[in-house]
Amino acid sequence: MAAVQWRSRGRNYEAELQRCHAEGIPVEFGDYHPLKPIMVTDTKSRRGTRKGSTSSSSSSSSSAPADPLSSMLDGTDPLSMFAAASSSETSALPRSSSTGDLGRKKRVKEEEALGADFESWSSKRGDILARFTTTEKLSISLSMGSDRGKAPNPGSSAVSEKVRTRLEELDDLEEGSQRELLNLSQQDYANRIEELNQSLKEAWSSDQKVKALKIVIQCSKLLSDTSVIQFYPSKFVLITDILDTFGRLVYDRIWTMCCDPRPLPDSFTAEDVNDTAKETCLNWFFKIASIRELLPRLYVEAAILKCNRFLSRSGIQETLPRLTAMIRGIGDPLVAAYARAYLCRVGMEVAPHLKESLNANFFDLLATFRQISGDSVQRQLHVQRVEVPVYLTLYSPAISWILQCIAYRAPEQLLTEMMERCKMMANNALLLNSIMRAFRPEFVATRATDFIGMIKDCDESGFPKHLLYGSLGRSLGCADPPESERLTILNEAWKVITKVRNAEDYMNCAEIWVEFTCRHFTKREVNTVLADIIKHMTPDRAFEDAYPQLQSVIRKILTYFHDFSILFSMERFLPFLDMFQKDSVRVEVCKSFMEIFIKHQLEVTRDPVILNAMLHICKTMHDSVNALTLEDEKRSLAVLITGFIRMVSFGRDLEQQLTFCVEARATFCNLEPVLVQLIHTVNQLAMETRRVMRGNHSRKTAAFVRACAAYCFITIPSLSNIFSRLHLYLLSGQVALANQCLSQADAFLKAAVSILPEVPRSISVEGKLRSSESFLLDFINNFLATLLVIPDHPEHGVLYLVRGLLNMVQDYTWEDGSDAKVRIYISALPLLAAMSQDTYLYSIAKVDSNETLYGGDPKFLSEINKLCETLIGQILDHLKGLSKDEQSTRRQSALAFSLFGVLVAHGDLRNNKLSQLSINLWNLSHKHGHCDTRIAVRTLESIKHQAQLPAMAHLSDTVQRLALQSRT
Repeated sequence: MAAVQWRSRGRNYEAELQRCHAEGIPVEFGDYHPLKPIMVTDTKSRRGTRKGSTSSSSSSSSSAPADPLSSMLDGTDPLSMFAAASSSETSALPRSSSTGDLGRKKRVKEEEALGADFESWSSKRGDILARFTTTEKLSISLSMGSDRGKAPNPGSSAVSEKVRTRLEELDDLEEGSQRELLNLSQQDYANRIEELNQSLKEAWSSDQKVKALKIVIQCSKLLSDTSVIQFYPSKFVLITDILDTFGRLVYDRIWTMCCDPRPLPDSFTAEDVNDTAKETCLNWFFKIASIRELLPRLYVEAAILKCNRFLSRSGIQETLPRLTAMIRGIGDPLVAAYARAYLCRVGMEVAPHLKESLNANFFDLLATFRQISGDSVQRQLHVQRVEVPVYLTLYSPAISWILQCIAYRAPEQLLTEMMERCKMMANNALLLNSIMRAFRPEFVATRATDFIGMIKDCDESGFPKHLLYGSLGRSLGCADPPESERLTILNEAWKVITKVRNAEDYMNCAEIWVEFTCRHFTKREVNTVLADIIKHMTPDRAFEDAYPQLQSVIRKILTYFHDFSILFSMERFLPFLDMFQKDSVRVEVCKSFMEIFIKHQLEVTRDPVILNAMLHICKTMHDSVNALTLEDEKRSLAVLITGFIRMVSFGRDLEQQLTFCVEARATFCNLEPVLVQLIHTVNQLAMETRRVMRGNHSRKTAAFVRACAAYCFITIPSLSNIFSRLHLYLLSGQVALANQCLSQADAFLKAAVSILPEVPRSISVEGKLRSSESFLLDFINNFLATLLVIPDHPEHGVLYLVRGLLNMVQDYTWEDGSDAKVRIYISALPLLAAMSQDTYLYSIAKVDSNETLYGGDPKFLSEINKLCETLIGQILDHLKGLSKDEQSTRRQSALAFSLFGVLVAHGDLRNNKLSQLSINLWNLSHKHGHCDTRIAVRTLESIKHQAQLPAMAHLSDTVQRLALQSRT
């Protein structure tokens, strides 16, 4: 291979660039513009068009070009096609198969009649279950009726037989064998109720309607049990779920019976219902009327209240007052209150316009309030050791729901009437609390001062005033009171809140009023509130039990204060943050804080107050990282911290910026992405210094950019990711070279070459192992491009960095069957050819590259040529060994064609041996038919085009000897 004599051809880059410029051709666009929207209208023939008619209509101009996407769809898009197909399939179904969905659709429409502004019961369900809990043991007493048949009396008439059968079934339900489940925990109780709910559905689906009714009756009886009174609201929620299920099943069954042969309209009346469905509906009401006990009879009939629509137009209107009157027979005021709540709930679903029964329920409820102070209730509370304030809170869900139903879309005058009625009852605290929570916040806010006066007059022994202020605060958090009254309202409320001794009660109330304070006042008032919270929560480390409420306080402050200089100037804000001493909670608070900072801090900052506070917060997040921290968690923390670092700028005080980066490196040493960001920041500092000085460094700025280079050189080795180190070494070397720091640039590049042997053969990319070869090739090609402008070191010989890189490539352990080494050799040839030019393709201002240092010295050019010949020899030796199988010949063809392209582009083909070598490589690439014919044709055309240039006329002989060979 020594016979190959390399000589680079001379290049005139300026002339080549001019020749590559595309010729400008004037284009007449007219009305057409590429960003102008195109109107495409589907053209369809009308149904009445005669045969052969070609009439059509279109809203688009005939001269407008067609939209290629629309033309492919023939005027219809895929989603519309699917929707049309779905609707046609639905219409093709028999009516009987779709009746099951009709009932559900009907229910959805009627529920929507209430409007989105009505807070549904389902949204309250979870809060009630979480709020009213108990640690005491619970029991479930079930009457499991026998399924035995009874012999009929042969002398009975058909009608009396039907009545007797119904009564016997009910006797079975109520007088069966008793089964009692004792010592159940709260979770066990809930699980058992859910099992009963499933049993109800299974019994119904297997056509055991009597068994289903039996389950509902027995569950309804459980609502009379107040032996664990604190759990009663949650018990009510669980059992009414079963009642709701039963009501839906009965309604859907009767609805299905009405839908044969055609479905009922949405606004059906009793006249539209067939006789079979009416008889079935009456049968259900007769069975329920036969239940002996009041409470289950009331609940079960309320559950199927909606079925009255099948019987008469006024059925619901007549039934609601009767059920309301039945509740008056319930002796326990708590049981009666929740029965009224259930009746109001069902009534709002089926007839929201019938407010008379709602009002009657409410007035009956008010009448039972004096029972609370009666002997029977007091004895029950004494036995269960329940305080009166705790007992009164049990009424809150029921009363609040009843009032919500009454207040829904009610005029503001109704609130005034309710307030007057409350005053007549000596400002009953329980009623007042429910009124404030039921009516619209706007109505409550305009009367906030009146409500505060009523709260003052309440008797605190029965219902704590801080709960009343909490309810008022919730309304004021959604609506604004008159501006002139706001400070008075806050002062009056906080006088009561600050006197609350129980830390949990205090925090629950203070958390609500923080939002009102942040919405309407300045940092002074917010700082006062924070100081008071710290004062109450610090003794006995009470804050450890109130982390959710404290986190809520932070979120509310951050919602209204986006000027962080004001936020951190509050004296008590950072001490407030210090109360989050549980590591996991503290980190979550810091993360939420950083997310708000990055989102709302739109301008860079140098404010020392902000920087010190944010560094403290970021250090808290960083210090939470340990060996067990997941990679995703590390990544999320790093994103937040780097977001903060990007927002720090000291303007022209670049030295202060570098000092900040030094401190940040010491603070965030465990998060690699943060270190990478710091290195980028320091490199930007160096380039900013170059821009300010316009490339003419003074002694001071030259020392500064060298300090920046030293920072990067010290920091990069601490990174564990090998490719991060390689890229940052190269980038930092390029920055140092741009700032005329030649020795520093040389050190960066030498360091990059020295760690190349450490590159593993496989790396993890997004959790999967991948070969590192492609990444390494990309880096080396980038590195080679940089070496063009790197001047040789006077003490290390000619092209010492190029030789060092190639030696590393030679010694590196490549994968078996890899051509990476040869591809690097081929990539190095254009670099060496560029180095031999009199003027380099690119250069760096104020940096003398080898073109200036050597000035076309023959010895320098000779060294380049020798190195090129060595590389070509290595490549040809590799090509000779690739002829064993088809895969090898494919690789051989690709490599030969690549080398051919380099020789034509960069070699001087006036040299006969080099010209012959290029022809041999062309033939070798086509030898086995693996060369891409299209690329070969284009390459040949390009060479022919170049051969027409005067300086490249010698290529004509070469072109004539290049032949395209077919695969055959």
